[in-house]
Amino acid sequence: MHFFECTIAEAASRMARGELKCRDVVERSLSLIAQKDPGESGLHAFLTICDEAALRRAEELESLPEVEKTRMSLFGIPVALKDNICTRGVRTTCASKMLANFVPPYDATVVEALREAGAVIVGKTNLDEFAMGSSTENSAFGVTHNPAAPEYIPGGSSGGSAAAVAAGVVPAALGSDTGGSIRQPCSHCGCVGLKPTYGRISRYGLVAFASSLDQIGPIAADVRDIGSLLEVLSVADQRDSTNARKPFKSSESLYAADLTGMKIGLPREYFGDGLSQSVRGALMRLLDGLKSRGATAIDVSLPNVSYAVAAYYIICTAEASSNLARYDGVKYGHRAGNASTLMDMYTCTRAEAFGAEVKRRIMVGTYVLSSGYYDAYYLKAARLRTLIARDFERAFTECDVILSPVAPTPAFKLHEKVSDPLQMYLTDIYTVSANLAGIPGISVPAGESDKLPIGAQFMAPKWREDTLLKAAYAAQCAGR
Repeated sequence: MHFFECTIAEAASRMARGELKCRDVVERSLSLIAQKDPGESGLHAFLTICDEAALRRAEELESLPEVEKTRMSLFGIPVALKDNICTRGVRTTCASKMLANFVPPYDATVVEALREAGAVIVGKTNLDEFAMGSSTENSAFGVTHNPAAPEYIPGGSSGGSAAAVAAGVVPAALGSDTGGSIRQPCSHCGCVGLKPTYGRISRYGLVAFASSLDQIGPIAADVRDIGSLLEVLSVADQRDSTNARKPFKSSESLYAADLTGMKIGLPREYFGDGLSQSVRGALMRLLDGLKSRGATAIDVSLPNVSYAVAAYYIICTAEASSNLARYDGVKYGHRAGNASTLMDMYTCTRAEAFGAEVKRRIMVGTYVLSSGYYDAYYLKAARLRTLIARDFERAFTECDVILSPVAPTPAFKLHEKVSDPLQMYLTDIYTVSANLAGIPGISVPAGESDKLPIGAQFMAPKWREDTLLKAAYAAQCAGR
């Protein structure tokens, strides 16, 4: 369900003009969260709800002069944040016991941008611990349920954000995407999620998992809302050395649903064995709809993507091993209380506070970076990353966007794969390549199978989010 029956931009404009009360909208969001989120049978999409702060913010916004209200593109819009995005004065846990009581002294750049645009932060959402997972089952604080079917996963690691938007309790949310962690849960929950070009959105204030792959991105119910959010979020930021300082400007021309002249590439490697018939059928029906709007489908090849999962899990675990070394019980976060020596304190702190998946990735990452194995594993993975990026560059000389699945199947049942990490890792097979190549990707609803949503993924060349949104909007119209 949609929170608004109009776009975010239209709702913000109505609130700025006084046709809707900002406080009423925020109260409605908080009321829906209270109804749908708590308890074992609820969504459990939220880890922290900022009810008092959100209502105070709504009152502050309503007291502003009208000229200030109208310049705020997200005036009064309730937004949820994945709980690995730092918020000043609000707990940021990364769904880990390690940071269960951590309260950042500063806001992430994207939070500053949202506040400047008039948004209201209503809460922090559940995730796989430190964003490591594909099902939101690795959270130290319990699983999130799929709004379409509570016994199924919502996807991960941004499962809480996607579930909150899909359930209609907020109109928008932010997630982070390291290997598909925005696109995959949006596919499973039936909403729209964008992983932008690496460097488009500042990562300052995002708790790091794998720094060369992580990207913050927006989640919403409508492609046009994604464009509005991207425009707000893509601010230049000197605090992030990887920020490219390339703001995005949305335009109504992107949402004409006319694809005349657009070439859509279909990678043969993504439509072979392993893809379920339900997903394949949904994508082929969507493709027919895109052709009816003027697009042309062509066959393309990405010969090295068969190695993408292996390369990704070597690179991301290596970077995670380095990034998570800071959690040692000394500076902040959990500290073991029964240690007799400094080394015992390090060991006990990390043993007590990290979950099984985080420990697994730290150990794998430490191994592939160790003497004697760096060349055999990490260096080869880095070279493969370059080859995969070149595959995409060649493909985009033949087509404007690439259409692919997001996941091999619709959502699977809770606990179905949690004891088989390799099967869980393979659910990212169609999404990790975009992160390795640094290109933008978007998931848009493409149909259903037994009431479980199925998403389609579009990928475009670096900095061509405009082309991506144009194709995604046409897909959204074709699917209605």
